[in-house]
Order: sequence, then C-alpha cells, then structure tokens
Amino acid sequence: MSKVTTSGTWTAINPTPSNVSGLDTGHVTWGTPVEGGKSGYSFSGGTVEMKADGSEATLGTFTHRNFPILGGGVDQFDVDLVVRIRFEEDDKDREFSFRFHHFETPNDGPTPDDEVDLPTRVSPESVTIDGEEYAAVITGFKRSGEIVNKFFSPENGSNSADIVAVLSRVGVPEVVITDVCQKGKVKYTQADEYVEIVNQGTAHADISGWNLHADDPGQNFTFPPGTTLRAGQRIRIYTNEVHAEWGGYSFGSGRAIWADKGDTAHLFDAEGEAVYYYSYGTEAS
Repeated sequence: MSKVTTSGTWTAINPTPSNVSGLDTGHVTWGTPVEGGKSGYSFSGGTVEMKADGSEATLGTFTHRNFPILGGGVDQFDVDLVVRIRFEEDDKDREFSFRFHHFETPNDGPTPDDEVDLPTRVSPESVTIDGEEYAAVITGFKRSGEIVNKFFSPENGSNSADIVAVLSRVGVPEVVITDVCQKGKVKYTQADEYVEIVNQGTAHADISGWNLHADDPGQNFTFPPGTTLRAGQRIRIYTNEVHAEWGGYSFGSGRAIWADKGDTAHLFDAEGEAVYYYSYGTEAS
C-alpha cells in the first residue's frame, strides 16, 4: 500500500440544529448568525502515504468555523462524515464513515470554546489488503505537530487540525508506544514528562496489569484492574502529574524517570510478555 487520495462529505446531523445547509458536501453549516457567519465543519482531503503497517497518516484536514449563533435549542449533536479513499494500486474508491460529536457551548458561559469529540473512531467499513481485512482508525487531531484527543475552538474564528488515522486489521487490538516526552518543563523533578500509548487497532484492549517501565529498578507503572484502552484511544502516563483528559495515569515519582539524552520505554502484558518498546535519543538503553 502506498499513495492514496482522500475526499469527504458531511452526510447527516442528529439531532438537527436550526438552519442546516451543505449536507452531502465538504462544508456543512448550521445556526442563525448572531453577528457573523454560520458555524460549521469542513473537510479537505489530499494525497498521502497510507500503509497497512500501523503507520499513522493524515486522512485530511478538519476545519471548524465557530461563530456566535442561535441553534434552535439544540446544543449537542452528532455530525457524520464519509471519507472516500482512492487507493493508487487499483484506482478504486472505498468509503469509510465516522461520527463527530459537537458541543455548542453558551457564548457567554465560563467555557465558551466549542468542543468537538470523536465517539466513532473505527470505520464500520473495511478493505481487503493481501488477503487481510482492514478498517480505518482515527487516532486523534494533529495541531502544530501535537496530536490531541479533543478539539476546542474559540468563538469568532476558524480552527483547523489534521485528522490522523491508521489502517488496522479488523477485530484486533494494536497497543503501541508512540512517544516519550523527556526534558519536562517543571524544574528539578520534570513531573510533566510522559509516555504516550495508543491502541491503533480496531478492537478494545484489556491492559489490566500491564507494566510500563524504563530499565532502572523502581521505575515502573502498572495499569490497575479493569483498565481498557478503547480502539483509537490515546493515553499518557506522566512522571508526577495527573491529567484526566489523558486517562489520569501517573508514575507518582518525585524525580525524573526518562533520561534526557536517551532511554527506552518497555511495555509488558500482565503475563510479563514484551508487547512493545520505544527508544529515543543517542544513549537509548
């Protein structure tokens, strides 16, 4: 699998806010403008490399145009997107559908930024590649080089991010380490260091009892019983901070864990079998 060309259309909104237009196009809008334009989403595709090896690729660019509107009493709704992917090898279009959840916050409230989430990260549709069945999995929004789980947009402007996705085998979880952020900004303790883990698969993964650690004794974190990593979900394990939006996981260490010049993060399952490792820097152990 190599180059693909993507495009997309917004197909449905439920429940329906007032004054919806642009369904079945790449730019859908809604609401009665208060002073500017209508709010809405757009999707812009392109040509990218997409491989069936777990590599993340940009599915397209998502833009939210956020203006003060009257929504007819509907402030939360789902917006459906169908992405067409044309594979270079056979010059055929495949359609993959996803759902975005929109929260139109009060314009004069304590948190006026509108919120966009991804309740449907795995496409119901699949494609057969070399005899294996694959689905598209969205793993987050990428803005300014950083991937985030949710998308927030201030009023009176446009806000864009790339939609990052992978092709993954149907019915299989795929838990990987995607980043180690060393050299934290917190002085002395580097409490804001973190390791990022993503389930790039199409099935949920039970990671109860799994262990994440560096090579040194005592530098390990064990996931508590009942921990499930949903398909497409991205979490972070901080050195000594708790961030609920990333799962709320922390080593609880009063000192830095990840060496600035290089190290290796190891992930083991509950039986002690190696699942994944991630090395960085010039002195990776």
